[in-house]
Amino acid sequence: MKLRVVVLGAGFGGLELSTILSEMIGDRLDLTLIDKNDSFYFGFSKLDVMFGRKPADAVHLAYSKMVKPGVKFRQETITVIDPVTRVVTTDKGTYEADVLVIALGADYDLAFTPGLSEAGNEFYSLQGAERLREVLPTFLKGHAIVGVTSAPFKCPPAPSEAALLLHDYLTERGIRDACEISIVMPFGLPIPPSPDTSKALLTAFAERNIKFIPQRMVTALDPSHKLAILDDGTGMPFDLFLGIPKHRAPEVLAGSGLLINGWIPVDRKNLKTQFPDVYAIGDVTSVGTPKAGVFAEGAARIAAASIIAELEGGSASSPYTGTGSCYVEFGHDLVGRVDVDFFSGPKPTGSFLEPSEELVRDKQYFGSSRAARWFGL
Repeated sequence: MKLRVVVLGAGFGGLELSTILSEMIGDRLDLTLIDKNDSFYFGFSKLDVMFGRKPADAVHLAYSKMVKPGVKFRQETITVIDPVTRVVTTDKGTYEADVLVIALGADYDLAFTPGLSEAGNEFYSLQGAERLREVLPTFLKGHAIVGVTSAPFKCPPAPSEAALLLHDYLTERGIRDACEISIVMPFGLPIPPSPDTSKALLTAFAERNIKFIPQRMVTALDPSHKLAILDDGTGMPFDLFLGIPKHRAPEVLAGSGLLINGWIPVDRKNLKTQFPDVYAIGDVTSVGTPKAGVFAEGAARIAAASIIAELEGGSASSPYTGTGSCYVEFGHDLVGRVDVDFFSGPKPTGSFLEPSEELVRDKQYFGSSRAARWFGL
């Protein structure tokens, strides 16, 4: 009898977990991978789209291309999740699971920040990045703000990357001297676990005349006066606002009983939830790592090992370590990297690799290797 696994969400975590289980127990596996979208894209590709480096069509990887033993993909919208019975209902059917894995990521709540939809822009969704590709050419002078509206948020380096790439974009257009760039962030440093990465970013900001405003968030936009209102009550005039919207767990989880304080708590050793044979991985959890694909991928490996060990009647030996590497676009066609460890010591630590052309190629391989592993491309 085959192990029935239902995986909700086909991002980094869902794809990696499905791939591992297919490789290791494909002949004993009946895995259904469900996602409302028809394709996957890497988060960093949104910056490529936003600044016109790639068309949106070029960054999509169609789930229909994924062919793996024991795995079938279903493009459906999930409507009900019952973690007690491990039954999932979608707009097209019902699925019963021996093991349920929730990898639904985080959604965006633009309405949480008054005025964001009317007066600002967000670049955290692919649709937002596509819109900005049309908006950016109309920005000719004035003050551009990259502003975080809530924490936690995906990919902590992304606001810094957006500011640095915006500098390059405006410089190439010959209008940088007519523009100001500010970045508003709720942390004291751009990348708190890594002082060296933060120092390099702060140096890059200073060299490019980008103003870094730490330990503040944007709570509202005033469309009539074109003001960004910060959480200390002060206002910043803007002509272009690039926002990082509030993140929240997908709405379908609201009545599931899985959420505590807005996210799914899990056992750090194996990514199990409080419900038997129900796992959660990636951005939807409160495990304590950043909301970034590489950490979802790492969590997927641990959850997969636990599922396989229980199938074989053993126990998984390696707990989730909370380690991961994030590439950081520094502009000037250079990429740096921060390697972060969240759980090995008394506090998170991070080491930094200086921006280089070699790391540009390394980042490209990061994407192409996963496209090959998950999609056979």
